[in-house]
Amino acid sequence: MKQKIALISFTIVFFAARLMAAEGMWLPFLLKQLNEKEMKSLGMKISAEDIYSINKSSLKDAVFLFGGGCTSEIVSSQGLVFTNHHCGFGNIQSHSSVEKNYLKNGFVAASLQEELPNEGLSVSRIVMMRDVTNEVLNGIKPGMSRDEIDAEMKQNINAIKSEATKGTHYEAIVKPFFYGNQYVLIVSEVFKDVRLVFAPPQCIGEFGGDTDNWMWPRHNGDFCVFRIYAGKDNKPAAYSPENVPYQPLRHLNISLKGVKEGDFTFVYGFPGTTQQYLSSFAVNYIMNTQNPMRVNLRREALAIMNAAMQSSEALKIKYAAKEARISNAYKKWIGEGKGLRRLNALSVKQALESKYLLAAAGNDELTNAVNSLKQNYLDIARFNKAHDLYIEYIFSGPEIIRFAKNFTNLVENYETLKNKGELDKTVASLKTGISGFFKNYDFETDKKLFAAITAIFMNEIPEDLCPDVLSAMKRQYNGNWQAFTDDLYKASALPSKTRMESFLNSINAEECEKMKSDPGFVLSKSIYDTYLIGVEPNYGAFADQIDAAMKIYVKGLMTLLPNYRKYYPDANSTLRVAYGKVEGFRPMDGKIYDYYTTATGILEKYVPGDTEFDLDARTLELLQKKDFGRYGQNGELRVAFTASNHTTGGNSGSPVMNAKGELIGINFDRAWESTMSDIMYDPERCRNIVVDIRYVLWVIDKWGNAGRLIDEMSLVN
Repeated sequence: MKQKIALISFTIVFFAARLMAAEGMWLPFLLKQLNEKEMKSLGMKISAEDIYSINKSSLKDAVFLFGGGCTSEIVSSQGLVFTNHHCGFGNIQSHSSVEKNYLKNGFVAASLQEELPNEGLSVSRIVMMRDVTNEVLNGIKPGMSRDEIDAEMKQNINAIKSEATKGTHYEAIVKPFFYGNQYVLIVSEVFKDVRLVFAPPQCIGEFGGDTDNWMWPRHNGDFCVFRIYAGKDNKPAAYSPENVPYQPLRHLNISLKGVKEGDFTFVYGFPGTTQQYLSSFAVNYIMNTQNPMRVNLRREALAIMNAAMQSSEALKIKYAAKEARISNAYKKWIGEGKGLRRLNALSVKQALESKYLLAAAGNDELTNAVNSLKQNYLDIARFNKAHDLYIEYIFSGPEIIRFAKNFTNLVENYETLKNKGELDKTVASLKTGISGFFKNYDFETDKKLFAAITAIFMNEIPEDLCPDVLSAMKRQYNGNWQAFTDDLYKASALPSKTRMESFLNSINAEECEKMKSDPGFVLSKSIYDTYLIGVEPNYGAFADQIDAAMKIYVKGLMTLLPNYRKYYPDANSTLRVAYGKVEGFRPMDGKIYDYYTTATGILEKYVPGDTEFDLDARTLELLQKKDFGRYGQNGELRVAFTASNHTTGGNSGSPVMNAKGELIGINFDRAWESTMSDIMYDPERCRNIVVDIRYVLWVIDKWGNAGRLIDEMSLVN
């Protein structure tokens, strides 16, 4: 008999699911219904209402989205904020120079007046979250076309957001969950005056560098400190010297007790992206095409950047943030591939689909979803590969391509901008952009990147999806990309700050016509046009069909196989709670990891003069003296620990709390053996890595002599 599948109750499905400790990223406003009982059975002493409440201040009011993709937490009544060093890295770098190298030497503001503003940096507090599935789908009727459904839903969403923010300074968004089977309204308060207060030196904040990244055991103090400022009414305000420290609804108490193995712990933050419900067809693409291709391209880019950074202090500062961004995902993808193979992920996914099809027998809608996924992944294959190649080429390769794109509007719409009175504003913005771009740009390094990455791109891209200009240059230069690069960078004005400033200072219609013929501009336009016209629309069309099939497939999974697994929504940069316990792990046969590290390990790894494992004189002296003060435990200073909290990118900087809701550490990474957890979680191997809060306080107090900051905090002995 055909099964009639209606819109399901997510509460019923969640309760029906088999609940296991550790796995899951849970919506905080549903904790009381879905998770509180289990969390308390694992040792939690507070209530779900203490974690998330709309009736009173709760822990959620101390947890902020930091920038575009990290988490931070408020630790004082004066808006003091902790996050990861790598989350604040770009801001620290922007204030750094050879003369004032805050990346290398650290930064300590001795007073409020010395705290440094950061243009473009914002942090956001969640005011409330609410399930609005019924409201979003109101008016949707059988037989409506896709366009009609989209229009109706858009109108509903706009009305929901408008009503939620009426008469307030708040912002709102409606996010889909479970591939559009559920919708949640999220109202937030955004603060735009955030100032740098404290940054540890490189030898603490980045100790271990790329070698230790994603690895355990770990010994780096991956943290930095900012402060939120507000208007005198305590509401968000643009930067002004008149602004005052923000007085939060809630700040976190900090525990000096430390942790022991088996302690309950939870992470509160904004995890970025997970894909737990992917089909076997998607997992096959990721494992065997996407990740190997991206790793190959980034390996070459990193080799060039690292060589440049080792050649001079100035280049090290210029490329520090870029190298860190590219390297982080590069190493993660390698570990992800290994982890998925270790778990036989492809076979597991295929077995699940077989089980699903057996349960769905007789229901055409449900069975066709899997068939549709299979066919669409076959049809999208070329465009999928091209899409990933273009994204990597543009955003991990030579900067001249992205830089040229900034001038498209001016060059192609000069007369229109002039007639509308928008020309001066456009030119002024581009002048500011030029200053920022060339501050962190090196001509010779970018040339090397262009030659190497273009060669890889051209070797992989399907011929019919290749930019015309690059196809022509391949024939003209007989595949000699170095020769083409030399000619391009010599002829184009784009890699030259002087020539680009001259272009904007003498801007007129004639200059814009000349720029249209600039070889760098022509190349960039060809690349973007080919992607936007030939690749993205086809990729997007198939992706839409895949998403539509996934909506049916995931809904069918939760309905037909409610006890198969623990169902929770994929991460999508919304506020979540993950819980588990403090514990070590056995990543493979014969290897056993303890759950914490100490300062002794820093001294054991110390290599004088090494770019990743050196120590400055003050840190070395303090560690050798074992001057740990009240932050030590049994004569040692603990640096980091591991726990079985399910985390991902975006959880960087998240507060890690104990059973009482007190801050015990700052989340900053996962073990390398855990990186497949975005796609498949393994409770035996998946561990998040946390910098012990006592090490953070020790660095602030002992290394930084910043007792004024410690005095602001609420420390619990």
